[in-house]
Amino acid sequence: MQIRPIRTSKNHRAALAEIEKLWGASTGTPEGDKLDILVTLVETYEERRWPLRSRRRFDPVDVLRYAIEELGHSQAELADILGSRSRASEVLARRRPPYSGDDSKNPCKLENPG
Repeated sequence: MQIRPIRTSKNHRAALAEIEKLWGASTGTPEGDKLDILVTLVETYEERRWPLRSRRRFDPVDVLRYAIEELGHSQAELADILGSRSRASEVLARRRPPYSGDDSKNPCKLENPG
């Protein structure tokens, strides 16, 4: 495959197939260099083709709702993870945070280390 800009879905599919063939190539080799270039081209194409609406972090409750509504998971599965059905209901209704314990252990908040 000759490296060219990715402008169409067909170009995109071809680049992905080539990336799959080159996957695992050693850094600094001609194959590794080609892989790096193709990955960069694919990332650029995908960012233009399917832009994210915003760069904000995802809301954890929205992610849970998406998993239940779109991915086929259930509120009962969430209840198993959280320990009770009432806790799952409270989390989905935003009456309880989706984590337990003090705020310093909140996996939904990333603190600035500096």
